[in-house]
Amino acid sequence: MLDLGFDTLMLLGGAAFLAGFVDSIAGGGGLITVPVLLLCGLDPAQAIATNKVQGVCSAASATYAFGRRGLIVWRQAVPFALVAFASGIIGALCVSVLPRAVLDLVIPVLLVAIAVYFALSRRLKDEDAHARMTAVTFGATLPVAVGFYDGIFGPGAGSFYMLGFVTLLGYGVVRATAHTKLVNLGSNFGSLLLFSATGAVMWPAGLVMAGTALLGAQIGSRLAIRLGSRLIRPLLVAISALMALRLLLDPANPWRQGLSGLATSLF
Repeated sequence: MLDLGFDTLMLLGGAAFLAGFVDSIAGGGGLITVPVLLLCGLDPAQAIATNKVQGVCSAASATYAFGRRGLIVWRQAVPFALVAFASGIIGALCVSVLPRAVLDLVIPVLLVAIAVYFALSRRLKDEDAHARMTAVTFGATLPVAVGFYDGIFGPGAGSFYMLGFVTLLGYGVVRATAHTKLVNLGSNFGSLLLFSATGAVMWPAGLVMAGTALLGAQIGSRLAIRLGSRLIRPLLVAISALMALRLLLDPANPWRQGLSGLATSLF
């Protein structure tokens, strides 16, 4: 049972503030909040579900900040978000179906690839570039895949959305970040609705975290707007690499188990 004493409230609030700040720029805030929720006594399913509350508020706060600056093309972006919303629900429904080992194998590799891409790519600039696919094709593919992943697992979803907007639609880094927050809001909200219906969300903890995450996201999004690629690029690289490392260090991860077995057989 989660005891919301003063110390716990401070820990949850501080973690959510930092997560909201990071999420609004580069994603990956769940790396901060989910371990803290586990530390406070929630089981893994409750921690992932409860984390969606602050994730929704963080994404909504950042979306509002970017939208006020005219950085979101609503007519094009809202359909993307609706697709991600539906995919997030489907992903949350499939949590018990898709083998977790598959995600543990694939996601760290993808995150490392994203970190390398963002570190080396010349396309990650403040200016827009040439799109490689139409908005219709993009909407029928990337929000579907990443929204599903966000509902079923989540870490790195913001980085995957960001990669799509930059490489496939040619968005500049600030504009891509703005649209990522709206689409991420869609998939987060969809999965939150499903988790709420199953009773997995611990609302007292989630609401405490939502308030500070909202504030952190406001500060982070304003810094992202002001500094552009000078801030977003290094944070994307760092967060993607840290997420990959965090997943690889999980004792249940097949990569770690395989390397441990290899080391044991060699030495």
